[in-house]
Amino acid sequence: MITAEQREQLRGWFAERLPIDVYEELVEVVVDREEITVVGRVPATESVRAFRERTREQRIEVAREAEELYQRKVAWGVEVEGERTLFTHLAVPVMTRLRQSERAVLDTLVAGGVARSRADALAWCVRLVGKNTDAWLADLRGSLEKVQQVRAQGPDQEESTKPDSADSRKSGDE
Repeated sequence: MITAEQREQLRGWFAERLPIDVYEELVEVVVDREEITVVGRVPATESVRAFRERTREQRIEVAREAEELYQRKVAWGVEVEGERTLFTHLAVPVMTRLRQSERAVLDTLVAGGVARSRADALAWCVRLVGKNTDAWLADLRGSLEKVQQVRAQGPDQEESTKPDSADSRKSGDE
């Protein structure tokens, strides 16, 4: 997780490098451990397909530079009249261990036709939780940022690893 300041620096980096005619407005830059997603607004008169074709070379150039610098893949998206479309984004496998009662939830979603597989059912559950708990998740992310800030202001790690003279005595030396 990155801080709000780091997120703004990343947003600024993309805003500086994207040619002025790529987006009408840079809406959002989201980052996690694997991927940076850049979303911008395009005119209602331009289709997603037309945008992708028109900006492909420019986006590839910026993505290559960002991937080398930030060691993450870059995904792109557009917002047209409030509708968001993402493309070239990752679907990253995640491993988890579930108890029988938890597997039963996923199996019920599969049997009910809500999902094609347990993996789809788990993704559906994550989307549902994210959709219905946006405010709570935002508070949690804010708290995590505060923890990172406090850790960064903590004592120097080198100083804390040096043995204190009283602590460095071997047992039996007293």
